[in-house]
Amino acid sequence: MKAYLILEDGTVFTGTSIGSPREVISEIVFNTSMTGYLEVLTDPSYAGQAVVMTYPLIGNYGICNKDMESAKPWVKGYIVRELSRISSNFRSEDTIQHFLLTSDIPGICNIDTRALTKLLREKGTMNGMITTKTYADFSEPISRIKNYRVSGAVMETTVKERYEFGNKLAAEEKNVPGTGKCVALLDLGAKENIARSLKKRGCRVMVYPAGTKAEEILAAKPDGIMLSNGPGDPAENVEIIREIRKLYDSDLPIFAICLGHQLMALATGGTTYKLKYGHRGGNHPVKDLETGRVYITSQNHGYAVDASSLDPAVAIPAFVNVNDGTNEGLRYPGKNIFTVQFHPEACPGPLDSGYLFDRFLTMMEVKE
Repeated sequence: MKAYLILEDGTVFTGTSIGSPREVISEIVFNTSMTGYLEVLTDPSYAGQAVVMTYPLIGNYGICNKDMESAKPWVKGYIVRELSRISSNFRSEDTIQHFLLTSDIPGICNIDTRALTKLLREKGTMNGMITTKTYADFSEPISRIKNYRVSGAVMETTVKERYEFGNKLAAEEKNVPGTGKCVALLDLGAKENIARSLKKRGCRVMVYPAGTKAEEILAAKPDGIMLSNGPGDPAENVEIIREIRKLYDSDLPIFAICLGHQLMALATGGTTYKLKYGHRGGNHPVKDLETGRVYITSQNHGYAVDASSLDPAVAIPAFVNVNDGTNEGLRYPGKNIFTVQFHPEACPGPLDSGYLFDRFLTMMEVKE
């Protein structure tokens, strides 16, 4: 079936429909990862967005449900050059085409994703529509496309009630919670591998909805607090920022990733801004400003913290993006708090920065 990708600037790509044939409008972003397409599809940070994969062949190793970052996919649409109809992988449980179809996710393949990516890099992130409908006049759909906004995404993706995280074991098919330090994970649209990374280090992980009051979290007396990744414009989360400020005022160790990093900066007087086309992929170099060492990181964000807006007495830049100089992490003098823009829990992806979870564990042990 023929499909179309219509961008808000009037550009139209013609290709083949994949997944659901329904029409969808979303923000169009690109990801440069060569592997990990299932993790991309199920990452809540992509809520409200359609993802362009720059790698030319997607789906060749199929779908393995254990690799999912949440219970369901969150992308609004999927855009690829070529979709593999056959999966070659002993772990594969499904094809990507069937996965998209049963998840009701529209997509398009057989378009020039290189040209599309170059366009997004040149003009910046744009809204777009994936449709199987043929329009004689594009003015009406373009008007709807331009009016689209991603909003309320954090509350859409967060868990609805508090629970204790446990890995499901293939052999025993039961949830097994950790037994060590208790971490309160504020789910702002969290990837499951954040909780997995903590549990692998022996932590008990209590997951809280994004709208939870700080008093409830502190009353549970956790050993530390984790602020997760998540979707959308960080500045719109006014109520959550207010509660994070209360968490900052406590003396508990706090580790924040991606959106959590941005919200902590906003809670302490900083500002954020939208990047031209964001950082999304598994090959972003980040420099540790204390040691000078460079790490290859996985990233997925469209906003960044303006480091110049921060009071140096409150927060100091800890990491910087080698490519464009944007802020990639902060440390908070006098507080047991550090935050990063990239994803140290990324899987698949570079594992260079996984040591940050060990640093967080050490902070909780020293606090004791």
